[in-house]
Amino acid sequence: MVDVRKYHGTGNDFVVVDAAEEVPDRRAFAVDICDRTDGIEPPEGATGTTGADGVLFLSLEAAYSPPRVVMTLVQPDGSVAAMCGNGARVAARWAADRTGREEVMIDTPSGTRRATLDRASDEVTVEMGRPTFDPAGVPVDAAEPFVEREVEGVVATAVNTGVPHAVAFVDAVGEVDLEAVAPPVRHAEVFPEGANVTFAAERAAGGYDQRTFERGVEGETRSCGTGAVAVAAVANRLGRVEAGESVTVSPPGGDLAVTVSGSGSTLRGPVVHEFDRSVAPAAPRRIDRVVGDDD
Repeated sequence: MVDVRKYHGTGNDFVVVDAAEEVPDRRAFAVDICDRTDGIEPPEGATGTTGADGVLFLSLEAAYSPPRVVMTLVQPDGSVAAMCGNGARVAARWAADRTGREEVMIDTPSGTRRATLDRASDEVTVEMGRPTFDPAGVPVDAAEPFVEREVEGVVATAVNTGVPHAVAFVDAVGEVDLEAVAPPVRHAEVFPEGANVTFAAERAAGGYDQRTFERGVEGETRSCGTGAVAVAAVANRLGRVEAGESVTVSPPGGDLAVTVSGSGSTLRGPVVHEFDRSVAPAAPRRIDRVVGDDD
């Protein structure tokens, strides 16, 4: 059996597995455990949802100061993501819980990120790196930055915030038929590795509502941290917000605070521990490689 912990960051939920656990086929394990119908369920008396948005395999190096944790995110389709903002915040909370420290370094395929935990609020802030609009860095098949250009009927801007996003500003995110509109953009030829598709709408009280169709989940999630940073980065690029300004981005699962400046970006929000349990490892199987897989 494999001991796991379940957390969520503004509704973006993850199963956490210590990398020392014996999991012969991580991809098959993630496909099975993340299934929203037949996947992991909370034990009796605990709260939480069936399945998950991904499995975080975490390797803690507690001897370092601050402690370091190597993060590998396997998504529900078996692909491996280079970065996940809410996943990184969950990884930081997991490491902080195990070490008693409030500062953690997180090693991801997208780079090393510093995270800090505010124990009074259970909020975690993670440094997300510098967003890039460079076509090769997104990547997007264009000679110049892909800014407010039409793709599959959607006017979008392409940015990489650890993973590629196509960001579109609309009047009201609730009026977007995401399941119909997003997949053609996600798979558009202009995005050679595919793209997450994020819609944002300015709120009268300030900040932005957000909805994201995530690559690898292949559906909408309650929250997407890289998507929230992408919203703020594109808003800054278009002159909607100032560099360094704290912006509230509100996916369906709650509020996230984002700052974007010339030197980088940060993402802040709550992390909740849902439950612990033991599960059986999945039987090894063949899972075809997915476009956008970084493994």
